[in-house]
Amino acid sequence: MNRRTTHEEILAERLREAGYAATRVESAVGGVVAVAGLVALQDGSQVFAKTLPGPETDVFTVEAAGLAALRDLGGTNTPEVLHASPRLLVLERMRPRRDDEPFWERLAHTVAALHTSTVGDRFGWHRDGWLGRLRQDNAWERDGHVFFAERRVLRWLSEPLVGAAFDREERRALEGLCAALPELVPARPPCLLHGDLWQGNVVATDGGEPVLIDPAASYGWPEAELSMTWCALRPPASERFFAVYREVAGLDDGWEERMPILHLRELLSVIAHDDDDDGGAAAAVRAVIAPFRRRGAPPR
Repeated sequence: MNRRTTHEEILAERLREAGYAATRVESAVGGVVAVAGLVALQDGSQVFAKTLPGPETDVFTVEAAGLAALRDLGGTNTPEVLHASPRLLVLERMRPRRDDEPFWERLAHTVAALHTSTVGDRFGWHRDGWLGRLRQDNAWERDGHVFFAERRVLRWLSEPLVGAAFDREERRALEGLCAALPELVPARPPCLLHGDLWQGNVVATDGGEPVLIDPAASYGWPEAELSMTWCALRPPASERFFAVYREVAGLDDGWEERMPILHLRELLSVIAHDDDDDGGAAAAVRAVIAPFRRRGAPPR
């Protein structure tokens, strides 16, 4: 009987194919898509690497391009990409972050600088990307409300698990909310976004400076970026992030109330990836669309 190949062995094999002599692979925790880990090399150095056991895609080359854009256009700390191919991504090693107020303040300055220095005139990106295992549609669009509705919310309705999670009335309510977006979200110009800014994608340099990893880059609304940080599980010290960001970059009144609406993309993605074990994401979607359930129309 053949012994089952472990994730560590798969990653070590891909590293050997790329010319890296790994002596030890320590599996990473927190990710739900890639096989990833901290790798000790024969020369005594360490790198971070990840691979996908399934069919080859451009997920790692897209990720490398996103890291480069964040660094080169937005001045953001990102790990150096040592190798990027359809089978493997190798990055310089980063450190765990500290969850204290000074760190979250520095992160706020980092994200505010990214958003305010990369303002553009179109929503999207020059290539499609990935959110987890599924494609992110980044086709260019001038209208931010149309872009968010079609590329970030309604695109999930065609995913089988999302279609199964909501009935016809609920899908119509979601469409009704999207039709009402111009009344719900202020029109603002796009800027370059990390695109998946939950706390698991924030690490640190040796000196404790924030580093962003694993982007789903595109140009979009800054508030859409903040919704991921606001709504995802986070430590109490992160409250400083929002206070400092508002001081530096500014936020329109009522931004807190818009966070659940702008978080719909992530909630629907969780359902589409079959990660909604307790039904919390589906329940959160239903709470957001509840005012639009009557014939999918906005409330009056």
